[in-house]
Amino acid sequence: MAQPRVQLAVSGEASLLNSTTAGAAEELFAAAASAGVTMTLASGYRSFQTQTATYNGYVSTRGQASADTASARPGFSEHQTGWAFDIGDGGGACSFEPCFADQPAAVWAKANAYKYGFVVRYPWMLNEITGYYYEPWHLRFIGVEAATDMAKRGIGTLEEYFGLDAAPGYP
Repeated sequence: MAQPRVQLAVSGEASLLNSTTAGAAEELFAAAASAGVTMTLASGYRSFQTQTATYNGYVSTRGQASADTASARPGFSEHQTGWAFDIGDGGGACSFEPCFADQPAAVWAKANAYKYGFVVRYPWMLNEITGYYYEPWHLRFIGVEAATDMAKRGIGTLEEYFGLDAAPGYP
């Protein structure tokens, strides 16, 4: 794991990404900054222990069925791979809320992230396909070629692109 040279809103393990994702994130954040958009790394890598605490927090407040649409079970989170991270806008406006979609960081990422190999992983109104509700802050690195192909073809989810079942398909 590596800490990307980007504006951080977190510290410790949450500021880490795998080295490939970290390098691409540096390019993404620099391009956003060049466009006058502030973007922060709001949540990166999560260990199994951290994901367990995150998921269990959702379960305790929402119940398991609702938690499964908002947070991955431990061992199934993209955050645990280092390939995904959450963005913020530096000011905390609508952090981790659907209204974040209207903030400049999210608007810019939705329009441009593919150029750097990222997709907005859980798009608006595609929760029946992804298994998770809208998260305009959650970016997943899949590489420039695949992300650009998805954008050109108008494919919104990895499930559609790779022919995957909706999560959570827990055993």
